Amino acid sequence: MLAKTFRAAFNTLTIAGVLLASSTLSVFALTAEETKTLADVNAYFNSVKTMHGDFIQFGPTGGQSEGKFYIARPGKVRFYYNPPSKLDIVSDGKSVSVKDRKLATQDLWPLSQTPLRFLLAADIDLQRDSNVTNVMVEPDLVTVVLDDKTTFNSGRLTLIFDARDYTLKQWTITDAQGYDTSVAIYNVTSNGPTNPDLFKIDYLAYARQKEEER
Repeated sequence: MLAKTFRAAFNTLTIAGVLLASSTLSVFALTAEETKTLADVNAYFNSVKTMHGDFIQFGPTGGQSEGKFYIARPGKVRFYYNPPSKLDIVSDGKSVSVKDRKLATQDLWPLSQTPLRFLLAADIDLQRDSNVTNVMVEPDLVTVVLDDKTTFNSGRLTLIFDARDYTLKQWTITDAQGYDTSVAIYNVTSNGPTNPDLFKIDYLAYARQKEEER
């Protein structure tokens, strides 16, 4: 149950979502403009060490949910869904915890095995570390499309940035079945103060849970 929830969560929330360790990379020839655009996107990402704001998620069947996110690179993130959802996702730089607050259960995965490792890397380089299949530069928006093949997701990731300052505005995950889930972020504050307590994982509670499951 939690494994399924975890996959669904990362299919929607991984601003994360975004390290694409594809085993077989296709060749996409970038123009000079596209190469510069990706370099500018990388520069924006790497200039942001902390970020927090609100998100709104649109599911493939029309469902909608909202919440808050907090990022402290490298390695730390918190995604908190507003009620009635009970989902809570935390990375402390080593592990990723997915907690169901209603069931009082959680599961853990190594950060290195999740798409979150891209967004939270100390040095982000889309062209080097992912399989870019398209770059579209428009007057207002820049769209970058990547093939996504990870432990928890297989499909296509579309990132949308503001063309003026390359801030991330939205992303869409297209899964292997062709279903889209989109997330837009807003009220974003970059490089502001952050609370280290947001990124703590209760390993003792997880150990007790595993003991009870035996």
